[in-house]
Amino acid sequence: MDFAAGKTPLPSPNLAWNTYGTGIESIGIDGAPEPVEIPSPAANQLLIRVDAVGLCFSDVKLIKQGGDHPKLYGRDLKVEPTRLGHEVSVTVIEVGSDLADNYSAGQRLAIQPDIYVDGRAAAYGYTVPGGLIQYHLIGPEVLDADHGAYVIPVTDEIGYAAAALSEPWACVEASYTQRRRLEPLEGGTMLIIGDGSASTVYTMSRGLDAPARIILSNVSETTRDLVNDKKSSGAEVIERNGIGAADVAGLSEELTGGEGFDDIIVLDPRHAALMEELGKAIAYRGTMNMVGTTALDGLPQVDVGRLHYHYIAFIGTTGPDIAGAYGEARNRCDVVKGGTALFVGAAGPMGQMHIQRAIEFADGPSVLIGSDLDDDRIEAARTLLAPLAEEHGKTLIFINPGNEPEKVVELVEQYAEGGADDVIVTVPVGPVMAQAGAWMGPNGMLVLFAGVPNGTMAPLDLSNTYLHNAQFTGTSGSSIDDQATVLEKALDGSLSPGRALAAVGGIEAGQSGVRALMEGDYAGKVVIFPQLSGLELQSLEQLAADDPDIAAALGENNTWTDEAERILFEKYHAS
Repeated sequence: MDFAAGKTPLPSPNLAWNTYGTGIESIGIDGAPEPVEIPSPAANQLLIRVDAVGLCFSDVKLIKQGGDHPKLYGRDLKVEPTRLGHEVSVTVIEVGSDLADNYSAGQRLAIQPDIYVDGRAAAYGYTVPGGLIQYHLIGPEVLDADHGAYVIPVTDEIGYAAAALSEPWACVEASYTQRRRLEPLEGGTMLIIGDGSASTVYTMSRGLDAPARIILSNVSETTRDLVNDKKSSGAEVIERNGIGAADVAGLSEELTGGEGFDDIIVLDPRHAALMEELGKAIAYRGTMNMVGTTALDGLPQVDVGRLHYHYIAFIGTTGPDIAGAYGEARNRCDVVKGGTALFVGAAGPMGQMHIQRAIEFADGPSVLIGSDLDDDRIEAARTLLAPLAEEHGKTLIFINPGNEPEKVVELVEQYAEGGADDVIVTVPVGPVMAQAGAWMGPNGMLVLFAGVPNGTMAPLDLSNTYLHNAQFTGTSGSSIDDQATVLEKALDGSLSPGRALAAVGGIEAGQSGVRALMEGDYAGKVVIFPQLSGLELQSLEQLAADDPDIAAALGENNTWTDEAERILFEKYHAS
């Protein structure tokens, strides 16, 4: 499979699936891709050929929201259309003169879509038109943004689909990479709130010299002395006593302009209502450190959208050293080796990828329980992943709680005393996230992979954070490093990105691929190959049934292989 630069002529027309608004009908013109010009690159641009595009449920969010999508900033798509496709593998065709030292014709790249320009999200496939096109230009908006070039070289040993799927795999990898800030912010604003009791004499072995401003409320004299002794010489100390749940929002507005406190320390927390309001007053990437030995009087409502998108950290310790809650030693981000992991929404594309990572991860759990409400998807996931689990000596169990409501609890109790070590949620529903948190055991970790809007509240047992070292984590997107890690794992054989692939199509199948995603037609990922023409969207099972050559090249249970991709390109390449 070698369709490198210079070996095939540029197509005429060059087909593209631009997006002009909301709804599936806004993709393309009258249900078809439109012809667009292939311009020559400017000095600071590359002309790239798009080899593979993975479709993502995030594409569905854009189709539903149109210009109201957060990464489009109110853009009028009828006037300034965008283009879906942020999971891409490309080949450089022509290099602008200013870029000749860094890029060459025929070079393969994967694009990291989480681009930032002057600190503002400018994502490829959203703000920057994406990869549902055969050829297009990329320039400084991708190659010279805040973190330099948002592209990663790809070796020819990795197939087009596998390279494109490195992006969603990077999002999976990122969800087990520490994104939370776990130390007090240097120069930040810290709120320390207590109950006025002197029954516990607290210490703080580190961190009090970091903030520029410390607000004290209802603390004992010994705690006040501790702050004045340990704070940096230039730090301002402010007292606001008598602060209760009803006063937190006003205090935040007064002292932070409503941006929230960078660090909140709660001494001897008791009341869920106060914790709920304090949770709302945490700044972006802020921390709330709970230090106590008594459970709260209820379950606070926690903004699970902010857990996912804003990386807020709920940490805690029984004390008396307040700093005992900080640091990575206390706050893990990856699954427990040899533990029991529960995956909620397990049979969807991303749920399957989380399970596959856990199976292939040498330091991963030994028991994996997958919960999903779709029996057909469960069967497809079981067929795909059960042999892999057996190969790695892991126990894999799928359950539909809609059919057996108590079975999830029974399975968790059977394999893990007190609850699962790790609970991973790929369902973007607040009540489901809350229920998932209840299945987490002591020292457990709840990973909120699915994103829900900020302001989505769910009851979470924050008492377990300081009493039993529970972890609540969430991540959005990925970084270049995460994607590079996935490509390295693909090369060394410790991860098989293509295993997640369920259906393929050529350039004409762009709109039908998005529709299939919206309707949940396939349990795994959908990949469009823009360089292929005449290939209707179809599952790998259908592809195998119709083509014995490809059937012979697919892996066990019709899993995708680079050899199958090579044969597919020979038969459908659009030259």
